[in-house]
Amino acid sequence: MKIKTLRALKTEDLKTKLKELRDLKIKLETERRHKKVLEKPSELRNVRKNIARILTILNERKKMTKE
Repeated sequence: MKIKTLRALKTEDLKTKLKELRDLKIKLETERRHKKVLEKPSELRNVRKNIARILTILNERKKMTKE
């Protein structure tokens, strides 16, 4: 997911997306543990990166509201 797309979303939408991505991450990690091989190994990495992007945006917004 592109950073521009994420920045355009409202804070509530970002929080919802974050929850969805965290659930997907858990699912993929569980799948990897049981199957040993994922169909798309890069998908787990992309999910982790998107989670980090969303957390960064949320932290930036939190800091901007404090100032």
